[in-house]
Amino acid sequence: MISSFMRVVSLVPSLTQTLFDLGLTSNEVVGRTPWCIHPQGEVEQVMVVGGTKTPNLNKILNLNPDLIVMDREENPIDFYRALSREGMNIFVSEVESPTDVPDMLRALGKACNRKSAGEQLALLCEDSMHQIETNVIGPRTVPLIWYKPLMAVSPSKYAGAILSMVGFNVIDTHPNSNGYPEIMPFDFVKHKIDLILLTSEPHKFTLQEGAAIAESIANAGGKAPLVKLIDGEDLTWFGSRTAPAIARLVEFYNNINSTN
Repeated sequence: MISSFMRVVSLVPSLTQTLFDLGLTSNEVVGRTPWCIHPQGEVEQVMVVGGTKTPNLNKILNLNPDLIVMDREENPIDFYRALSREGMNIFVSEVESPTDVPDMLRALGKACNRKSAGEQLALLCEDSMHQIETNVIGPRTVPLIWYKPLMAVSPSKYAGAILSMVGFNVIDTHPNSNGYPEIMPFDFVKHKIDLILLTSEPHKFTLQEGAAIAESIANAGGKAPLVKLIDGEDLTWFGSRTAPAIARLVEFYNNINSTN
């Protein structure tokens, strides 16, 4: 049986934050990626063991962790297999919608001996979803995550799903894609897009870039959509951040609707 004091390596930035919110300390979270930047003041004390796509096997093994936290989409399958061959205990999240988060929080809490804290975070997340009230169909929306080439996120992925949940009508411009399609000005015209959301990560968009995109849509024969900046972390950092992100996104949605 694993003792209550654990050594955990996290290769998922949002779950690194979640581990601390579950009550673990920098004495227990012993490895992270450079993208694990929250909570500030805590993660700086944790060793970097490589990136989300390029973790360092030897560094991780030398830390002798009791648990390694990974994500099915974020981390390479080959690295998961390498850790498995070493007999490592691995927790793998698979989250494509906010509705997947409560059960994930319960499972992660149990995996790191914080079952009660995991249950409390799960209940908070469920409550945040139950409080959403959307009585109208929101603006036809495309969230953009990359500039050159232009790339969007579909409603089948977590970022698109959380926007859909709070009321945005996120359009799947390329249903047969991997969920992160390249998109052209003609696609905005074809799908009659009302709103473009420019995320702050992985590409940190500017309003100047948004204006250029809107102009290219007008040049393609469409009506220039409304363009807004949005916090990318609220769209992608699932876990303990999901509940407060939903509250902020509901307010963001309501503000856009009230001014249009």
